[in-house]
Amino acid sequence: MDKRIANADEAVKDIHNGMTVMLGGFGLCGIPENCITALVKSGVKGLTCISNNAGVDDFGIGLMLQQRQVKKMISSYVGENAEFERQLMSGELEVELIPQGTLATRCWMGGAGIPAFYTPAGVGTEVAEGKEQRNFHGKEYLMEQWLRADFSIVKAWKGDTHGNLIYKETARNFNPMMAMAGKITIAEVEELLPAGALDPNQIHTPGIFVHRIFQGKNYEKRIEQITVRKKGQ
Repeated sequence: MDKRIANADEAVKDIHNGMTVMLGGFGLCGIPENCITALVKSGVKGLTCISNNAGVDDFGIGLMLQQRQVKKMISSYVGENAEFERQLMSGELEVELIPQGTLATRCWMGGAGIPAFYTPAGVGTEVAEGKEQRNFHGKEYLMEQWLRADFSIVKAWKGDTHGNLIYKETARNFNPMMAMAGKITIAEVEELLPAGALDPNQIHTPGIFVHRIFQGKNYEKRIEQITVRKKGQ
């Protein structure tokens, strides 16, 4: 039951060329910083990355894009990354853009073992091209299929040696559903505790979904966009 490993390098060592990888996070919040750095260092190529976003030019998945490690991005928002835009426009990068709620649900369905579902999101748009469409109670719906990955990489606030995870506030975001949908799930945590140290009522991801866990370090936790009020407002 002890799922501890030494570090990020060991965690990602068997992620090979051409694999599909889910990466948790929303913007730059709750992203697996240590594992992304390790993937860049490993030099793995041809990855299909499933993530809410593509990071920024010099942080997050943007670091992998700089090294041409990503063959395809499956995302819902990519507007903060100039290198992503350049690769998309030049035809170097394949992209599947998905409505955000649909992306989250497709990941959750992958973990729940439900291969398809119907949603009204995207009807009448480019999102609907090539997809089955049905009418339920007078309203049109698209059939969307689950998303699963060879590896899911998530980041949590606290975890224990059995792989149970607690996320902190909005850093939870896409991490729980992606943790469910990988054949192998890697969790990096800010604080790694002995089994039994976490309150069972507070656990967000049960350890049954997690295969490897390690305590990360040197988290930058960069803020993507800072918006502040003027003094006195």
